[in-house]
Amino acid sequence: MTDAAPTARPSVDHAAASLHNPAPSVVRGLSVLDRFLPLWIFGAMAIGIGLGRAFPGLGAALDRVKVAGVSVPIGIGLLWMMYPVLAKVRYESIGPHLADRKLLGTSLLLNWVLGPLVMFALAWVFLPDLPHYRNGLILIGLARCIAMVLIWNSLACGSAELAAVLVALNSVFQILTYSVLGWFFLTVVPGWLGADTAALTVSMWAIAKSVLIFLGIPLLAGYLTRRMLVARRGEAWYTASFLPTIGPTALLGLLYTIVLMFAMQGDRILHLPLDVLRIALPLLVYFFIMFGLAFVLAMKLGFDYAATASLAFTAAGNNFELAIAVAVATFGIASGEALAAVVGPLIEVPALIGLVYVSLWAGRRFFGSTFAQAARV
Repeated sequence: MTDAAPTARPSVDHAAASLHNPAPSVVRGLSVLDRFLPLWIFGAMAIGIGLGRAFPGLGAALDRVKVAGVSVPIGIGLLWMMYPVLAKVRYESIGPHLADRKLLGTSLLLNWVLGPLVMFALAWVFLPDLPHYRNGLILIGLARCIAMVLIWNSLACGSAELAAVLVALNSVFQILTYSVLGWFFLTVVPGWLGADTAALTVSMWAIAKSVLIFLGIPLLAGYLTRRMLVARRGEAWYTASFLPTIGPTALLGLLYTIVLMFAMQGDRILHLPLDVLRIALPLLVYFFIMFGLAFVLAMKLGFDYAATASLAFTAAGNNFELAIAVAVATFGIASGEALAAVVGPLIEVPALIGLVYVSLWAGRRFFGSTFAQAARV
């Protein structure tokens, strides 16, 4: 988070304040968007489903033009919601996080060992008779989050600088290991269990292209914005004037993206409610297991609240854009793998906003002064 005074925090941070500080004076000072954020998120889902039902060809139209396997309108939303968050990062403060081997090692363990194993186990426990959906869930578990996690982390008063470092770290490992892990969990391990295996072919460049576009562009834009504007107008103006102006657009970008996601895929979900429920159950369990495991582990290792929240949300989130692109490219748009990948972000949004509340409650309950400091910063 930035080192601004409380009155100068951007909108996403005011939204976090509304979650953990219900004092009437604070609530009255919040915008309508901030005060009722969960309501707007569920409203965006409903609007998206309504648009998809009213205009059956809307999903195909929105999906007609793609970049790195992602619909251009969706891609615009991803870039839009990430840029204000990355413009807040104090890039000059990232150095200590890069040097913290215990912290980075914990993140790698959670994301690249425990995360894939937990999703693989849950997929087999909940979907032993549905291998196509099971494969889709495994693809989700292997794709570590590089996008929306920045929003959830900011709402929960996590460290913006640490989140940026962990997202970058996940991006590098995603490029290097996604194809290998996909082959291992879809082809090798099922063979050990006597089940049917699936072939996965996806190039490192395809993954790198997704990372460069959807993380690299807003990261570069955020860095250049901070560097140039602070040099020209000063830190005080940047923190007190510029950030509060662009801050609300992150949540608007999130709501825009949710509307489009549900407009494109809501109809499929409505037509297969039981299948969606079976896919949703292991996903919900996964989000809460990974978040809880990461949060407790970080507490035991002695990290402060801001670092703990960042570790927990990066461990719980997933890069559904990559999972969807790989599922569609490998198994086809009408495949069970693609449907499972599509259900993922639609379940993640309400689950992770719920975990924002859990994180803020746990911060008050277990961290005391470090939580208070993170909420003020």
